[in-house]
Amino acid sequence: MTAEFTAENVYDLAPPDLVLEDRVAGRMYTDPELFELEMTKIFERTWVWVAHESELPKAGSFKSTYVGRQPVIVAKDRKGNVNTLLNRCRHRGASLCEKRTGQVNGFTCPYHAWSYGLDGKLRGIPYPEGYEGVMEKGDMGLRKLRTESYGGMIFATFDDGIEPLEDFLGDVKLWLDRFMKQGGGYPLKVLGTHQFKFRGNWKIQLENTTDGYHFPIVHRSWMASVDSETADMMSFMTDPTATTHNLGNGHSVMQMVPEHSDLDADDGTEPLQPRFAGLVAELGSAGLDDAAVRKLVRAMHGTGFNLNLFPNVSMSNSFLRVLRPISVDETLIEHVALGPAGPAEIVDPVNRERLRIHEHFQGPFGFGTPDDAEGWDRVQRGAQAAPEMPIMVNRGLARETKSPEGWVTSHVTDESGMRTAYTKWKQMMSDD
Repeated sequence: MTAEFTAENVYDLAPPDLVLEDRVAGRMYTDPELFELEMTKIFERTWVWVAHESELPKAGSFKSTYVGRQPVIVAKDRKGNVNTLLNRCRHRGASLCEKRTGQVNGFTCPYHAWSYGLDGKLRGIPYPEGYEGVMEKGDMGLRKLRTESYGGMIFATFDDGIEPLEDFLGDVKLWLDRFMKQGGGYPLKVLGTHQFKFRGNWKIQLENTTDGYHFPIVHRSWMASVDSETADMMSFMTDPTATTHNLGNGHSVMQMVPEHSDLDADDGTEPLQPRFAGLVAELGSAGLDDAAVRKLVRAMHGTGFNLNLFPNVSMSNSFLRVLRPISVDETLIEHVALGPAGPAEIVDPVNRERLRIHEHFQGPFGFGTPDDAEGWDRVQRGAQAAPEMPIMVNRGLARETKSPEGWVTSHVTDESGMRTAYTKWKQMMSDD
């Protein structure tokens, strides 16, 4: 018999008790105290995605972002090392950098002009005489987060004792490697980003990335707006080969188009979509042979799966979706468009088409993102009512199986991905 939440007990339960096998407490979306615990117990104690290597192309390149709610700067130093630095001067706490991205020689506080190197070391202090005998300059560098990368994806953590990034990713690495193949033989780069906020808890969006159940309902307008080949490709609701896998550590992957999971596995029989005929001709005129053209064009829609990495980034078909918690009922989302990096005569037409596809669904005036955000807003509003009523995550629980790789697996419309994320949440929110 599954335990129930009640109006009398739901606010007395310890955080781990809010997650059951088939449901979670609605309080998890609405309790400000619980949100504060999440910021310290999850976002400051695990690996959080901060950048893609293409955003830091040379020494002095930087990106300002957040780990949870703490502002950080990700910078490449002159030795080629990537450093994640707390965006806070060691003197009086002013933020050092307000620009989103750029190219610098170092960082200087605008308040008292303390200056720091790209590696975070304190380089200079105006009028240093007053500090003689009271402070060692070498002790006052910027706080540095542990930073590691895999497959071009850069992660940082406040926890110096955490497991190595590759251990944290585990079986995610196979899928991350597959995701990076959509460059069509070229490395991937960031083409552009856009941000928006929704009035809801961060976990609502975390759930969405491996929620195949909502797709034909919420995205009916998008399905009606695309060509028949694309619509057929995304009609996975009754496809028994479309699956969701629990990859451990809160990570999961949702295979919507299994035949595109590994873009190198191409027997040459799948026809290219007629909508790309102009692009095929343009690439051919640039000197590419038929096989190279096919490789690029077949990857136009991405990889056919959504890879969800706990707690803050998903690699969704052809783009990255990054979440940043702001408060218990407000979350910032960043969509990162990706495309191949290579000779302009080849990658420019490909990336032009990829951006149009991105805008059509993910863009602020697209057919997909506004519908998703409306759903997330409504979940938050509804969760305010009857906090003892649970959020159900039981779809497909009775039909889960083990894949040959040992992954807990169910249908693409099932909630296996949500269950693994909440299992990790439960573990991290338990007492140390």
